This record gives sequence, structure tokens and C-alpha cells, in this order.
Amino acid sequence: MPRLTVLIPCKDERRNILACIESVRAIADEILIADSGSTDGSLEMIRAAGGCRIIEREYVNSADFKNWAIPQAKHEWVLVVDADERVTPALAAEIKTLLASEPAQDGYWLRRDFFFLGHQVKHGCFDTAKLTRLFRRDCRYAVRRVHSDIVVPSGKIAPLTHRLQHFTANDLGHFVDRQHRYANWSAEDSFEKGKRVGILKMLTHAPLRFLQNYIFRGVFLDGAPGLVVCGLMAYYTFLKDIKLWALANDRSADAEQIHAPPAVEVPALAGSSATRLSKAA
Repeated sequence: MPRLTVLIPCKDERRNILACIESVRAIADEILIADSGSTDGSLEMIRAAGGCRIIEREYVNSADFKNWAIPQAKHEWVLVVDADERVTPALAAEIKTLLASEPAQDGYWLRRDFFFLGHQVKHGCFDTAKLTRLFRRDCRYAVRRVHSDIVVPSGKIAPLTHRLQHFTANDLGHFVDRQHRYANWSAEDSFEKGKRVGILKMLTHAPLRFLQNYIFRGVFLDGAPGLVVCGLMAYYTFLKDIKLWALANDRSADAEQIHAPPAVEVPALAGSSATRLSKAA
């Protein structure tokens, strides 16, 4: 019978981590916490809860961090669960049944139920992403800064029926800060691939994304939480576009270099080791 390591990436997740850990205890032969510098007491809470192994390293990006952590799993099968996610009893039972004998596939994908400030958003694109989270230990994430997914070399992948729960935002400020980080990484990925953005796309992309989600995908049916989420996702789309534009068009660094005052030689002062000063503006 294959054994399972549940890998939980973590940084400053004191509001989420214990509920996440408890949701996986029924299926985990090992709970591996990969921490990237928590300072909010998360690690102390994890140690007090018991039954977890903690590894620590600096965070570069999600794919890089998880690819470092996966080979440190003790068991052949790995389930990745983010700290703001929960494995439901139904999903746990499905995974337990699957691993009761040798699985026919090398990876399994699932979808998530999306919760925003405690409200479930049931419509739109927020619960439709296919995420490969259960896989053999020799699989790795594709090399990119954000929104990477596992690559299963054999291509043998199948769906799981039940879903993860994703509590994507318990704090609005934290959520917006994360949007800025992800927008930076997304713009850098796009820039390296040669993508560029012009004024027409910057004018239309975010409003069209809002209309697509709120009207055409029915998020208006989720009331005020749906409106807020669609507005924030449109904002995220605009951030990605303007950050990509800035990477290609920001001349401030060049201008600063061009107009920087030249260094000039001055006589050394008695008792001073200074031999070179920058001309004052």
C-alpha cells in the first residue's frame, strides 16, 4: 500500500495552519511543513500541535520552493496542500481509497471551492482551475515565478471527484499585498517570454475581465462578495498589464544614470582619509 506525505508550504499562517494540519491528519503518513521564514508564531503553533516535520529555507518563488521541498518527502506519494486550504472528509476518503492499492496514474488533479472573507463564491472562474496536487515524488513544478503546476513526465493524470476548500482571503490587506507580488512575478514571466502590452490592452483588458466574470460567468449571483472579488481580479489584471508595460518602458533608471553628478577629485584634508567626493547638486 503506497504511503503519503502531505506537503504544506507555510509562511506567517497562524490564522490557517492548525486547521489545515487537522484536515490532513486522517490521510497523512507524514505531514511535512516547508516554512519560508515565519515570524508570527506559526512554527511554535505547529510544534505544539505535534506530528509534523518542519523544514526551512528562503522563499524565491512558489515553484522553486516546492521543488526544493518535494524530494525531502519520506514517501512515494505527495499531496500538496497550501496553508489556506482544507482537505474535506470526502476528499480525504477518496484519496485514502485511491492509495489503498497501487494507483493507476502518476498524478491526480482536482478543483477547489473558493472562499473570500468567509463567503463562498460559487460562480465564475474561481473554482474551475485544474490543479495537480496528488502525484509521485519524482514529479516537479514547471519553472516559472507564479501559478505553476506540476509536470507529470509520464502524462498519466486523472481527476479526483472531490474538491479542496480554498480560504483565499481572511484579511483584505493581505490579499491585496499578495496580488501585488503575484502581478510582479507574472509580469516578469511574460516579459522574459517576449510579451509586451500597449495602451489599448491596458484600457480594455481589466474592464473586459470584470465583465467576463461578473456578468457572463454569473458572479453577480454571489452578491456583494462576488462584486468585490470581481473588482479585485480586474485590478489584478490591470496590475499585471502596467507592470509588464513598466518593465519594457521605464526609463527612470537610465535617466538617473545619465544625469548622475560626476565624481571629482579633491585634495585630501589633513587627518582625513577621504580622497574622493561626489559633487554636490
